[in-house]
Amino acid sequence: MTIETLGGAVTLADGTPVPLSKAVRAGDFIFLSGQLAFGSDGKIVAGGIAPQTRQCLTLIEAFLQNLDAQLSDVVRATVWLTDAGDFPPFNTVYAEFFSEYPPARSAVCSELMLPDARVEIEVTVFKPKE
Repeated sequence: MTIETLGGAVTLADGTPVPLSKAVRAGDFIFLSGQLAFGSDGKIVAGGIAPQTRQCLTLIEAFLQNLDAQLSDVVRATVWLTDAGDFPPFNTVYAEFFSEYPPARSAVCSELMLPDARVEIEVTVFKPKE
């Protein structure tokens, strides 16, 4: 099986390189690294859990489109929330993106690496190579 890194180098807003891949393809699966709610300015979007969840999923969706994949190809998601009280509003936004056939999912409450981040989402995608 061939393993391929996808998405180019990862850097922090200040240009510091981060030793990880945005995504890795292994066979028919694509594993996306955890996505934070970065805005176009490189900062975490403001406004709380709903806009951050929406931004994370919008960024994941855009990344998948560049790989000729889509959210319906997601088979598993792992979610980190910094506040368990954010779980209900998180689910409301999440359901907008995964309404009919949501993927398997785990959600945990944990601190995140950036202090303004309230949610991080990583996904596994099944997308056979053509």
